[in-house]
Amino acid sequence: MVLALAAIAGPVHAEYPEGPVEFVVPWPPGDLEDVLTRMIAEDFSEAYGVPTAVVNRPGGGGGPFPGAIEVANAPADGYTIGSFLIAIPVVGPQLGIPELNPDPFVPLGNFLTYPFVIAVSGDAPYDDMAGLAAYAQENDVALGHFGAPLVPTQVTLGLAAEMDFSYASDAAFDALDCNTLASGDVDVINTTLQLILPCLDDVNVLASIGGERISLTPDTPTVAELAPDLDVSLWNGLFVHADTPQDVQDRISAVAEQTMMSDRAQALAAETGALVYWQPAAEVVTQIEADIATMANIEALLAE
Repeated sequence: MVLALAAIAGPVHAEYPEGPVEFVVPWPPGDLEDVLTRMIAEDFSEAYGVPTAVVNRPGGGGGPFPGAIEVANAPADGYTIGSFLIAIPVVGPQLGIPELNPDPFVPLGNFLTYPFVIAVSGDAPYDDMAGLAAYAQENDVALGHFGAPLVPTQVTLGLAAEMDFSYASDAAFDALDCNTLASGDVDVINTTLQLILPCLDDVNVLASIGGERISLTPDTPTVAELAPDLDVSLWNGLFVHADTPQDVQDRISAVAEQTMMSDRAQALAAETGALVYWQPAAEVVTQIEADIATMANIEALLAE
């Protein structure tokens, strides 16, 4: 495997990697980005013979941005790698955080499109988005999310605006899972399907966020079907500081690409409804540009 990866990566600095490499996941452990990043870290350690660690840096109400700041402040040497979702390059530079504006990162490649959903308890008095919209006209409905400025939250709020209703309140959580709904802390959550798989039979998934229906909930419409202007996918990829040498970037990417094509990564996709793949850096740059335009449209919608 080492020889194959070296051939893909091309010439590299002889000294890289010569010590421990850290992958920063700005969320608690257990969700898809964390599981797949751990696979990459394991393969990197095996391929290049150095220790690796996945460090979880959840930011509470700050979402993934404190973890991104940690990567931005690290040396640009490939020893600190961010496993970031769409919000870091698309939303981060707009928030006035000095470390993230201008965008300090370059993508190595995307590897995951989340099966992200809008879900409610199975005993809620509605079972689709139209029912939620009607109910919210007469009742207070609380939304739980991972952070107000994040893409899923903005898409969820945009869909409410398109359907002529609003949430009475909302709150940010580090994790949104079966316990969140069971506790009654909120009425509606937008979360990854992975986090509610253990209780999927006891919840109603009202919509999925993205352009394609999720294989595990094939009868549930996408937000894009309900409101075509809100067509945006929630992806995750690897990022490093923009000053990281290209040959170091290539060596990291070589491992990650092979990991995503592995049987265990593709098995996770089949089990969870996620899309697992490798999208090269140049295509990610184009994706980011398109997503920035879409998010600007959503911002304009919410400002009306």
